[in-house]
Amino acid sequence: MSKVQGNSEEERMQANLDRIKHKLIVISGKGGVGKSTVAVNVALGLAQKGKKVGLLDVDIHGPSVAKMLGIEKKTLMLAKGEQYPEPVKVTANLYALSIATLMPSPDEPIVWRGPLKMGAIKQFLRDINWPSLDYLIIDSPPGTGDEPISIIQLLKSVDGSLIVSTPQDVALLDARKTIKFSQKMNVPIIGLIENMSTFICPHCGKKTDIFKGTGVKKAAEDFGLDILGSVPIDAAIVESGDSGKSYLEKFKNS
Repeated sequence: MSKVQGNSEEERMQANLDRIKHKLIVISGKGGVGKSTVAVNVALGLAQKGKKVGLLDVDIHGPSVAKMLGIEKKTLMLAKGEQYPEPVKVTANLYALSIATLMPSPDEPIVWRGPLKMGAIKQFLRDINWPSLDYLIIDSPPGTGDEPISIIQLLKSVDGSLIVSTPQDVALLDARKTIKFSQKMNVPIIGLIENMSTFICPHCGKKTDIFKGTGVKKAAEDFGLDILGSVPIDAAIVESGDSGKSYLEKFKNS
């Protein structure tokens, strides 16, 4: 019998959601801050601890998850006797879904407006045979537009958000908007992650603050939030993501 049960679209979606214990969304106010890198490694970290994890990339126009996990050429499989396909099984405990795996070419742009994006996100939740999960990690596009609004509304309840930003003061403007967005959508904020916090020279070990400012720290203080961690600029992180093998997968003891 198909895991996605129910006669109506609403029933099928609810059947999927009922098998997910916790739902977390990774968001940012602007692009290029490392949000997808954080989402991928959070998902892998939980999976390495024995949790069943799903990673859903809803960045319709700029999906990165498939590339970072090395599943760009993977296709969704239909199990015997099933009506709906399954997400890509990345490891024993990690399943992932990205629109990038559905496109004929990685160079193919997705020229969609809001209604089409909303429809695709609905299908990701409704018409995919997600297994029972301890966590569903959502990699959302930057900003506060259609995709993050749609996924939060469709999930009905989200356990928490992780907000990713870089240190410079100009990023404070976007970080604050993202915090307010999470609050307006009634999503508890787990904390902030400061990415690209500093650069450590691999040759001499000297630290250099390439991005000056205290934007993340100031936002955390103003809103009473925790900074969960500061991630330095590390060539190994960049190389691992580009190679299709994420940092935590490549360096499991990190």
